[in-house]
Amino acid sequence: MYALVDVDNAYVSCERVFRPDLVGKPVVVLSNNDGCVVARSNEAKALGIKAGTPYYQLKTLFPNTKIYAFSSNYELYADMTRRVMNIVKRHAVEFHRYSIDEGFCIIDDDGTESLKEWGENLHREILRGTGMPVSIGIAHTKTLAKMASWFAKRYKGFKHCCVIYDDDQRDKALSLFPIDEVWGIGRRWTAKLNAMQVMKAADFASMSESWVKNFMNVNMWRTWRELNAIDSIAMEDMENVKRKSICTSRSFPKMIDGYDEMAAHVANYAALCAEKLRKQHSVAATIGVFVDTNHFREDLPQYGMFKTITLLTPTNSTQMVVETANNCLKKIFLQGFKYKRAGVVIMDICSENEVQTSFIDYDSDMYDKMKRLDKVTDRIKRTMGNGAIMLGAQQYDSKGKTTTFKDAVKREMKSPNYTTCWQDILEIE
Repeated sequence: MYALVDVDNAYVSCERVFRPDLVGKPVVVLSNNDGCVVARSNEAKALGIKAGTPYYQLKTLFPNTKIYAFSSNYELYADMTRRVMNIVKRHAVEFHRYSIDEGFCIIDDDGTESLKEWGENLHREILRGTGMPVSIGIAHTKTLAKMASWFAKRYKGFKHCCVIYDDDQRDKALSLFPIDEVWGIGRRWTAKLNAMQVMKAADFASMSESWVKNFMNVNMWRTWRELNAIDSIAMEDMENVKRKSICTSRSFPKMIDGYDEMAAHVANYAALCAEKLRKQHSVAATIGVFVDTNHFREDLPQYGMFKTITLLTPTNSTQMVVETANNCLKKIFLQGFKYKRAGVVIMDICSENEVQTSFIDYDSDMYDKMKRLDKVTDRIKRTMGNGAIMLGAQQYDSKGKTTTFKDAVKREMKSPNYTTCWQDILEIE
C-alpha cells in the first residue's frame, strides 16, 4: 500500500508553529520581493484570496479585514518540513520524498482499519513533535493515494487520514473527484477532457484503455491505469529527479548601475546553483549569466545579454562556479544602464560519478581541496545558517554597507530563522 503524507498549507503552518496566536486567522505567505500570494491559510482561502494575488491589492480587495502577511522564509520551511519527513521515515517500510511538503510511504497492507489507525496515529505524532498538521491518503496506487489525501485535507470526518481500499470506496471517490484535481492531468488535458464531457475522475477511469493508449500520451495512460488501481508509476520516475538545467535569478528591489554590486548578486546566485548541484550529486559543464534592464521603463535605455562559458572539466564547486559566472558577467556588463534583473543558469549537468576529466586543466589536488572546502561550508551553513560563511565575492561594500544575497530579495515581513540560526532562537521570558 502507498501512503501520501502532505503537510497542510505548509508555509503557513511553519509560521504558525512559532506564532500560535495566528491560528484561526487569515495568513498569507508572499513570493520573492513580497510580490504575490503563494500560500494561504484556510481562513484566507475562505475570504476569497486567490493564489497569485498581488500583495498590494489585498488592502483594497479586503478593506475591513486584518490579513497577516509573511515574506517567504525558505530556510525555515525547508527545516520544518525536513523534521516532519524524518518522523514519517520511522513509520514506513520505505519512504520517498516527493516535494518539500509531500512524501510517499510504502506500508504493509494490514486491512483498512489498521491502515486508518496507522495514519491517525502518525498525524498525532507529527503534530505533537513538530506542531505541523498533515493529511494522509492511503491506497493501492500513488495517484489514488494523492486523491485520498485530498479528501483527508478537506473533510474533517476523515480525521486527517483517508483510506481508499476496496472497489466501492474507489468508485465513490472517483465519482466525487474533479478531473482537474487528478495528479498528472494538467490544464491542457483538462480542457480536452472537459470538451468530451469528462468532468470527474470516474468519467476518465471508465474510458476504454485502448482509446486512452492510442489517443493520449504515455503519462495519461499511466494515470488511467493508476485510477483503475493498477500500480503504474515507478518511484524512480518521480523521486530525486535530477534537473537538466538549474537557474537562480532575481528581480532587484531597486535598479542597479554599478558593476561591483551586480557582481556580488551574480556571485550569490552562482553559489546557490552550486549548492543545488551538490544536493542532487551532480556537476555542470556550462555556466551562463544574463542581465536585463527594466523594460517597463520606456524612459530609460534598454539592454539585455546572456553569456555562457563551458568548462573542460564539469564541477559543482562553489568557488569554480562563482569564478566562471563572474567571468561571464565581465563580458556582458555595460556601464550606463540601470539593471533590474540578473541570473545564473547552469547546464550540461551529469552525475558527479560520471565526470570525464580533462588532461589540460584537471588538477586532482586542487579539486580535492575544493571538494573538502564545500563539504565543510555546507555543514556550517546547515548548523549556523546560510549567512554564516560565504566567499568574499558574494559581498559588496559601499560606504560601510555590506550587500549579500539577502539584499537581492525584498523580504520586509520575513520571520526569524527560528530553527537554523543561533541568533534567531526563540526566547521565552
